[in-house]
Amino acid sequence: MARSDKKAARKAAAADAAATQTDRLQAPESDSGRRLSPWRVIGAALVAVVVVSGGVVGFQWWSARASVDVKPWFASFVDVTATPKYAFENLGSTSTKDAVLSFIVSSPSNACTPSWGGAYTMDQARGSLDLDRRIARLQQQGGDVAVSFGGLANDELALGCTDASALKAAYSSVVERYKVGTIDLDLEGGGLVNSDAATRRATVIAQLQQERRAAGKSLAVWLTLPVSPTGMTTDGTNAIAAMLKAKVDLAGVNLMTMDYGNSKDAEKSMAATSEAALTAAQRQLGVLYNRAGIHQSDPSLWAKIGATPMIGQNDDQGQIFGLADAKALNAWAVSTGLGRMSMWSANRDKTCGSNYVDLTVVSDACSGVIQGKQTFAGLLSKGFDGRIALGEGAVTTAEPTSAAASDDPAHSPYPIWTATNSYLKGTKVTWHHNVYEAKWWTKGDVPDNPVLNAWETPWELVGPVLPGETPIPQPTLPPGTYPNWSGETPYDKGTRVLFDGVPFEAKWWTQGDSPEAASANPDSSPWAPLTQDEIDTILGGGTAQK
Repeated sequence: MARSDKKAARKAAAADAAATQTDRLQAPESDSGRRLSPWRVIGAALVAVVVVSGGVVGFQWWSARASVDVKPWFASFVDVTATPKYAFENLGSTSTKDAVLSFIVSSPSNACTPSWGGAYTMDQARGSLDLDRRIARLQQQGGDVAVSFGGLANDELALGCTDASALKAAYSSVVERYKVGTIDLDLEGGGLVNSDAATRRATVIAQLQQERRAAGKSLAVWLTLPVSPTGMTTDGTNAIAAMLKAKVDLAGVNLMTMDYGNSKDAEKSMAATSEAALTAAQRQLGVLYNRAGIHQSDPSLWAKIGATPMIGQNDDQGQIFGLADAKALNAWAVSTGLGRMSMWSANRDKTCGSNYVDLTVVSDACSGVIQGKQTFAGLLSKGFDGRIALGEGAVTTAEPTSAAASDDPAHSPYPIWTATNSYLKGTKVTWHHNVYEAKWWTKGDVPDNPVLNAWETPWELVGPVLPGETPIPQPTLPPGTYPNWSGETPYDKGTRVLFDGVPFEAKWWTQGDSPEAASANPDSSPWAPLTQDEIDTILGGGTAQK
């Protein structure tokens, strides 16, 4: 999933093909000419009794509940590498705690090396994004994550990694690194249409799933696919067929109910269009399972269907999934029995600020519609009370944080906080087995001071120190990079100096004004401390961007 006009154009062009595919994927020929065994006759008679005594509606409800023992779940997609960075770990304090982190793709330098968005290897994400710790923080608060592979903007692993053993090792390394129990394969672009990649992917995912189950570990596998109002395209149904042929036990198929292009009826709402698309896809999925020799009841098929709308403004400028659409789609999904609801994305689940002028242009950081106090997550998640399949490594309790807890420098990822040091905005420290990040320049403020309001402390809790961690090298300015501040020297705007080892930059001409006052009254001070990110940039170690 990625915001791109190319996807909308591709979906519009594929609408006719999807309609043809829907017509072809009809139920197989009736077996009404076959003789029924006595047991089947007795079973039919019992069904008739239930229908007569309880009514057709009552029987349908009973059969649905009896055949599906799965709790529907909700989890937002989170774009891990988007700018500005989205603090998904804070979802742990909400009612929608789970998240689908996206996207793991091939590294630009090695197709068999997993990376986040092509920008960070998993080890780089541990340092630059503090990703492992943020996942642990989410888990501390009762949430958990799934990992999504693919998307539109980069290459899904199976596309370029043609060696089966290396491909399986790549998938496995992600699953083991983050100890996830659920993976999502978001197939778009080349990752969807390449048949060789589909076969490789299905084969190694089946092997990985079987190996994990043999070891007593779970691996729920979801496919995320494009859809039009007439259903999935041939490439989408082929991807499912490849998985079933390889004996992958699919948890379900998640449909991207968004960016319908010209296939959308202008008179129909986005919710109604999505309902039509999901209904067509459910029928197709039933045929695919029948062709694979696996019968699925109608309620079971619905439990294997997921929906992921793009909240607010879609890439197609005339298509907006509003709050009313969210309420309507949720009510329909709950009554129908969908097994999953997601959204693209948690990053965008808020009203755009007044400085964002053109709401018809999709933003990575806001929805483009006026939400008031409502969230799309809150509306779409109602009735989806289950949880994603949890990994075996979920962190459920925090490490000790009392004053008696000692921090070991050899096993602390960041320097241990001291009252005498000055800390720039963005600097991370270890304190009482937790990692904190400075929200602004600070000195002498205890990181775990139990304040009532977040604005009372310059520190933000990132997450726990993880088992086996060692210090992460931190870039610092070498001595002599800037001159030490002097009260007798005049400084022009933009001049940089060091004060107690901390770099400051002059906001306007100044002489005799100590940078120390910047912490007490930053607005009136002519000095602004540099951030850790600015230091990284100066040293050439700035983090890569998507």
